[in-house]
Amino acid sequence: METMLFQLALAEGAPAPSPFLQLVPILLIFGIFYFLLLAPMRKRQKAHAKMVAELKRGDRVVTNGGLIGEVAAVEEKVVHLKLADNVKVRVVRTAIAGLEGEAPTGGANP
Repeated sequence: METMLFQLALAEGAPAPSPFLQLVPILLIFGIFYFLLLAPMRKRQKAHAKMVAELKRGDRVVTNGGLIGEVAAVEEKVVHLKLADNVKVRVVRTAIAGLEGEAPTGGANP
């Protein structure tokens, strides 16, 4: 139906719509997508990366798997967590979700 109307408009001598005006809705949608989704996600990623880089001995952390422990030692890519007396585990730094008691940095629920 739209193509017939467009062809009729062209047949009557009406000017074709500007290509720039046809791109405006797409650019508008991309702008909304960026400011509502991408910018906040990048901000959370930077905050998480900073927190993981600043981990130190004695911090209480939560892993992505739900383990809660105290940082016993920090290596370049691995963190040693003390879960209980005589229970220590090695966890990759990127598996640390956040400090215990802080709001989560990601996930579907705000």
